[in-house]
Amino acid sequence: MRKLINRKNKGFTLIELMIVVAIIGILAAIAIPNFIRYQLRSKTAEARTNIGGIKTAQESFRATEDGFASSAQNPVVGVNTVKVPWDDVTVRPCPTACNRLNLAACTEYACAGFEPAGQVYYRYDSQVQLPAAGQTAEFCVSAIGDLDGDGTNGEFEYQTSYDLAVATGVVNCAGAASGPCGGLLVAPHEVITCSAGLY
Repeated sequence: MRKLINRKNKGFTLIELMIVVAIIGILAAIAIPNFIRYQLRSKTAEARTNIGGIKTAQESFRATEDGFASSAQNPVVGVNTVKVPWDDVTVRPCPTACNRLNLAACTEYACAGFEPAGQVYYRYDSQVQLPAAGQTAEFCVSAIGDLDGDGTNGEFEYQTSYDLAVATGVVNCAGAASGPCGGLLVAPHEVITCSAGLY
């Protein structure tokens, strides 16, 4: 009879339950920030993918037009923690005056035939150096975003040459004046992170 009563009273004590809850809390405190960081890092793939797409479109455009198309900020809205629509070809079409004899009129990504598939986290800026006597056609593109909403932008850049900064009299990409790459020369033909650890 006594053995039967002892079996019914077996279970976890309050102390044991509190230890389990504390362990779960510690694991969550470690895991959640790392999970959020991994999420943010995965979202930066958009910038690298779209910069690669812009590079491919620009090189195709150069093959036929002997120069690159520039573009001011797209999308025009400021950086945000949520995706925003791209200012597509219906909103910002390629100017009709754009042709190989008037590359200065080629002022939209649509001129090079680039448009991302869907909405974007980053704002993209391009700057070009037009071909002229003694200088080759060059371009750079920057992607600026604030994925974590902390007010500090993360930035990626690509440019075709070191010479762009010298020839145009600017630091580097159009978006870099307010971004972390300001003052740095970007290694050519590489998509670089100007702000490691910033999202």
